Amino acid sequence: MSDLGSGDEGISGSKYNASNMEGASSRNDFDTSAGSAVEQELATKMLQIQSKRFYLDVKQNRRGRFIKVAEIGADGRRSQIYLALSTAAEFRDHLSSFSDYYASLAGQNAGPPNTDNLPEDGKLKSEMMIKDNRRYYLDLKENARGRFLRVSQTITRGGPRSQIALPAQGMIEFRDALTDLLEEFGANDGGFKGDLPEERHMKVDNKNFYFDIGQNNRGVYMRISEVKNNFRTSITIPEKCWIRFRDIFNDYCDKMKKSSDSTPITADNNLQTTANSLK
Repeated sequence: MSDLGSGDEGISGSKYNASNMEGASSRNDFDTSAGSAVEQELATKMLQIQSKRFYLDVKQNRRGRFIKVAEIGADGRRSQIYLALSTAAEFRDHLSSFSDYYASLAGQNAGPPNTDNLPEDGKLKSEMMIKDNRRYYLDLKENARGRFLRVSQTITRGGPRSQIALPAQGMIEFRDALTDLLEEFGANDGGFKGDLPEERHMKVDNKNFYFDIGQNNRGVYMRISEVKNNFRTSITIPEKCWIRFRDIFNDYCDKMKKSSDSTPITADNNLQTTANSLK
């Protein structure tokens, strides 16, 4: 029986070397774009499973450690999902369960798949994982080309669905690769663990400004609130761009200071010119 996978790869972005790889980057909490915190690659593994290549990259940024799983098909199409290390450990355990179930099916059904007895959606076994604002749907499916595990990642606040399709025959190999990485790096997601700075407050005329430091699943942030007559407006600044925000603010302060310093000098010069003309 040939497990060729679904061929229904999602769109994504990746660094990998396929000349015809083009597509939009999958945006989620793990992504780092231009100007974001420095991202380090700690380890990588490559698996060749039938006609597909899978890259498992352990990465680290200000928000913690995670694994980027990228799938590259025989036609160069790519897709990718992101797993926090704790989610990767849960996924590894599910892979063992799916592998056992697949082995029992393989023992019962030698030969090509019989699509006549399949559920309408082709699903043989399903599980779901939840991590913060992300949901992962694991579906062992069967179609005319074989059996495969489809892993779909969605974000509750919206955005495109990312998914990979793992041939069922490669689930054990994939699980073992994840196990190796988790044994080396653990299942702790990491991230900022220190004490956050205390709230600051300042008053200017009839306005109050509050500076609050907080943290959520996307990292550390600063919320600046302006309160006037019981009305509050706020902006939220991610920690990864505080330095850039400060530099821009300092630049405006310097320019205003230079402008202010030049005003008295110009006035003195004008007075001197007027006095000279009266002599």
